[in-house]
Amino acid sequence: MIETFEIYPGVMLRCFPDTRFKQGCLSIQFVRPMCREEAAMNALLPAVLLRGCQSSPDLRSITQRLDDLYGAAVGTMVRRIGDYHSTGLSCSFIDDAYALAGDRILEPMLQFLGELLFSPVLEDGVFCRRYVESEKKNLIAAIESQRNDKRAYASSQMYKKMCSADSFGIPRLGEKEQVEAITPDALYRHYGKLLSQSRVEIFYVGTAQPPLIARLMEKLFGGIDRNYVNLPVQTGFRDGGKGEYTEVLDVAQGKLCMGFVTPITTRDADFVTMQVLNTVYGAGMTSKLFMQVREAQSLCYDIGSGYQGSKGILSVFAGIDFGEEERVKGEVLRLLEECQAGNITDEELTAAKQALISQLQGTHDSPGSIESYYASAALSGLRHTPESYIRAVEEVTVSDVARAAQSLQLHTVYFLRGEC
Repeated sequence: MIETFEIYPGVMLRCFPDTRFKQGCLSIQFVRPMCREEAAMNALLPAVLLRGCQSSPDLRSITQRLDDLYGAAVGTMVRRIGDYHSTGLSCSFIDDAYALAGDRILEPMLQFLGELLFSPVLEDGVFCRRYVESEKKNLIAAIESQRNDKRAYASSQMYKKMCSADSFGIPRLGEKEQVEAITPDALYRHYGKLLSQSRVEIFYVGTAQPPLIARLMEKLFGGIDRNYVNLPVQTGFRDGGKGEYTEVLDVAQGKLCMGFVTPITTRDADFVTMQVLNTVYGAGMTSKLFMQVREAQSLCYDIGSGYQGSKGILSVFAGIDFGEEERVKGEVLRLLEECQAGNITDEELTAAKQALISQLQGTHDSPGSIESYYASAALSGLRHTPESYIRAVEEVTVSDVARAAQSLQLHTVYFLRGEC
């Protein structure tokens, strides 16, 4: 059961007490409206913060500090959840009950996390140039690696076209050119704005009592000068670059991406039904797309679908030969029409439900998966716990799935192909 505290205006703490694990975890996310001007800086900032703080100014001293805390770990977080972009740090650490007698891990760990967030290494009053330039190279390498993964690249290009009028088309890590333009001074000014104005989402999983975590967080954020600006509410898809697009690159295999829109989002009662539809239609090895387009007809190397519930977008992705674009598009649309007509067997519906339920049953298997589910749900507007989600999945009927399918409209087609 989640316990929620508003530590200060715009600073939310959510605790999931759990005694099953030897480790606890805590994340601190600063949440902003996703915008092109800030995306790259949001992605770069946690990596720079993790390079050092005033008490531990380099990676060696940070490693020593974590070793002293029984091998605790700290990592960066950069998430896109619908209209929001979150950035911050997360940590995992052994529970106090499993430390040697007299040793305490929780409070020193959270104090260290606070030092990393709020007492960075500075040079001439701004971030250390060496750290900024080093992490810019790492971030650019991460962005460029996506171009080498042609499926990820094609997906990104489709979203850019489809969501040209929506912030969902902005890459989570920003653009290479934006990263290259960041200076230590600009990043430090953005950091100040982020600390002052952003929504803060803190999530804790462990055995400590929630009031104790709340007191520790009050202390951690007590010295921060806040001028919180309310987050705008999440919205559905904003219509943008509707149409068909083809890009030619030096690739051996074509990548077909088809984007469909629906008014059903995470905040709607039919969200679970749409998830079941997505699984029946294309998510998994028992789906219509996989069984018929790949297995029965051998029209593609791989195929699948994904549902972005926070925005109401369902996407289909397929790896195909260059000359098969029209045939595969036709089959994708034909199988959607089957779903819309309710031509779904009991076996297909049961397999889809079992796949979804299996995923949901794993939510509570680790502190990290608990944090990921509930912290994202708080921002996306998902009102289901995994248990209520499972019950809702079990109640979905074929007619429910058909009704959800009827809400889908093809919006954008993107095809990445090689030279003929």
